[in-house]
Amino acid sequence: MQKIFDTLLGGGRISVEEALTLAESCDIHTLGELGKAARERRFGDKAFWVYNQHLNFTNVCANACRFCAFSKRAGDEGAYTYSIDDIRQRIRERAHEPITEIHIVGGLNPDLPYSYYMDLIAAVREERPDIAIKAFTAVEVAYLAGQTGKSYADVLTDMKSSGLNALPGGGAEVFSPKLRQKLCPEKVSGDVWLEIHETAHGLGLPTNCTLLFGHIESWRDRLEHMAALRDVQDRTGGFKVFIPLQYQPGNNPLEAEGTDGVDYLRMIAISRLFMDNVPHLKAYWAFSGIKPAQMALHAGADDFDGTLVEEKVGHAAGASSPTGMTVAKLEETIRQAGFTPVERNTFFEEVGGPTQAV
Repeated sequence: MQKIFDTLLGGGRISVEEALTLAESCDIHTLGELGKAARERRFGDKAFWVYNQHLNFTNVCANACRFCAFSKRAGDEGAYTYSIDDIRQRIRERAHEPITEIHIVGGLNPDLPYSYYMDLIAAVREERPDIAIKAFTAVEVAYLAGQTGKSYADVLTDMKSSGLNALPGGGAEVFSPKLRQKLCPEKVSGDVWLEIHETAHGLGLPTNCTLLFGHIESWRDRLEHMAALRDVQDRTGGFKVFIPLQYQPGNNPLEAEGTDGVDYLRMIAISRLFMDNVPHLKAYWAFSGIKPAQMALHAGADDFDGTLVEEKVGHAAGASSPTGMTVAKLEETIRQAGFTPVERNTFFEEVGGPTQAV
């Protein structure tokens, strides 16, 4: 254990086996201190946040992931799809706010043509030419490629030409083929997810990366997933942030127990220590809850995500956090945890000047 500590304190890289030893044997207080020290070496007491808006444009989905409470089949009660005009209206409702990012994901709706996706990006770009558009997971890119016969690069190029700036990290879940067969057999493989993100990086599109944890996976499954992400990052440098996403146990057929606060903080600390080449680590308060996310800042996380508003995916599965926060509340929450709130944009560049409390 001391050898692992010495490696980390000297700025070295730990292996999957060493990280597994930490995850399974190191006490949570020591692990948290190591995670906090690593984040402080990079960012001091800064905790980043983004002024963003979420748009989940449809919940109709061809997949049937066992952990998902968001998706519906066409015709189901509660199924919906926004028209392009609906999207425009939702953007206009917040046109007075200094939003810097629109985050867009949805289900795989077989009734939506390829042109819908390009029109959606173009409409958002027309309504808000000043913001960054982060839209469509690798799963959606793969689905569109399969529907049209286009390559992943062609789909991403079309999206970029329409106004796309970055990709979110959803759809990664956990890369283990054995687990994916149990969790989301219709979804693209982990190898395809990684290929699409590496392709995006080659086209100049930065992306997020994620791991869904706290369901039926083991610590080795988590770390092998993270190692695959770390390998891509060594080649491309295109991942901006790693987001450990807690499985939400409500309203879905998987009915796994879910994780607890100690496991969450252990996951945050291990992520900071193992994912040494991904600069930022997010405490995604919409999934974890606000108080655990505050604690995560002390265990290694440096990003608190943002204002959100209209986040539907986690809340459909029973997340008890608010669907959004005002800037004033967000900054107050960060300060209460003992950190200095710093507004950033999609690319993790600091936004200058005082924030507007709305």
